[in-house]
Amino acid sequence: MSRRLVALVAVWVLAGCNPKAPAVEPGASLNPAATPTGISLKITGNGNAKAPARFVEQKDNRKYYQLLASTFESVGAAGSAVVTFTDAHASFFGKDGSQLDARAPRAVVDQKRNEVTLEGGVHATNSEGMTLACDILTYDRGTEMIHGVGHVVITNKNGFHGTGNRFDSDISLTHTTMR
Repeated sequence: MSRRLVALVAVWVLAGCNPKAPAVEPGASLNPAATPTGISLKITGNGNAKAPARFVEQKDNRKYYQLLASTFESVGAAGSAVVTFTDAHASFFGKDGSQLDARAPRAVVDQKRNEVTLEGGVHATNSEGMTLACDILTYDRGTEMIHGVGHVVITNKNGFHGTGNRFDSDISLTHTTMR
């Protein structure tokens, strides 16, 4: 009888050591996968003239673009966020080694659409010294092409001066269609 009593007391003591499960709030889901999207975050930051905020898109040791800015704000889940930059300086890098450096008052990176858009009056120069100005410049990461809209002006060192309302081009500005 004493063995049964000792065993019963031991089970009762050990059961008391197990913490009680937390209560579930009414309407709360017990399944974390029931949430249709990931956690949405809002992240803000500041840079300065000597140390701007810096963002780089890179894959397999190849840099696609780099953005420097005085401020940024990211809203959304990882992989689908929209990041807004002010006082933006973007450098886009082509497969062929070409580079296009652009400045604009505002830039927006849309991770879902796989695009970087510079807005508010864009001024750009490529590695060969060609210059480009337009109202809005969009870089499509999937095609690695740039598209510009509004008051487009392209010039080169040889005196070429082209104007239009829209253009499509590669990063080097050597395969350009203007309308």
